[in-house]
Amino acid sequence: MIDTPKLMKSKILKIVLLIPPILFIVFYLLGAYMVKTDGRSVEPLKTSPTNPIDIAIFGASGTAGDGILKAALASADIGIIQVVTRRVTPRMEEGVKAGKILLTIHKDYLDYTAVINQLSHIDTVFWAIGISALGIDEKTYGMIHVDFPMHFVNAWDEANESNKLSFHFISSSDIAEDSTQMWVQQKIRAEKQLFSFGKKSNMRVIAYRPDYIGATEEQSGLRQNMLYGFFAPVGAAIRASEIGQVMLEVTARGDEFNNGATLSTGKMRRYSDAYEARQR
Repeated sequence: MIDTPKLMKSKILKIVLLIPPILFIVFYLLGAYMVKTDGRSVEPLKTSPTNPIDIAIFGASGTAGDGILKAALASADIGIIQVVTRRVTPRMEEGVKAGKILLTIHKDYLDYTAVINQLSHIDTVFWAIGISALGIDEKTYGMIHVDFPMHFVNAWDEANESNKLSFHFISSSDIAEDSTQMWVQQKIRAEKQLFSFGKKSNMRVIAYRPDYIGATEEQSGLRQNMLYGFFAPVGAAIRASEIGQVMLEVTARGDEFNNGATLSTGKMRRYSDAYEARQR
């Protein structure tokens, strides 16, 4: 004899268990559709900068920094790239051989005495130093994400007489003021301190807030490709080299971006498209 109540309970349980994945698929497809049909764009600049500029990149050995360096090496907008790093990568070596990179090995990111003079003529810095919060204590995470850049901008501003310094800072998405997560609180602290410094100095600080960062082809593995492939359709991922293109485009647009400007993943992708359009 069939136990009807038990059978009904089993069917109801199956239906209940199916609801979350079904809802997830629906919202994922809806998000992908919205991204695909998003018609927003950035009007490309009609002309490119006439004279290549020299820049400095910190963190060029990491995921984001490698993409930024790749974009800068390929760009006619950029002259010499001062790369300050703890670790040398094949891309850096190629850039040195091509005569476009001046490489400096630097270990202490709380003291820039040894390198600041060579950066005194640089007006633009791309900063990509960072670390995952996984397994890292708050003091160390705060030192890397707050103290490192703050010590640098203080030294750089003091050594440079230009009144048009621009500091391009890799931050993070979803940094809500009311978050209790350690890494979010430290990212917020970094942005606030940098923006405040920019306000009282000759510097504009621009924060880039990417979601998932896809590594360059040279650095990307199967797992990273899978994650990028999952997040990109819903607008929650951007390639590291595209971040570099965005920084180059923002730099080319000059005063269009004021101190304290922030760019989300969606906005960054539109400026990356504008950069590519300008190169064609």
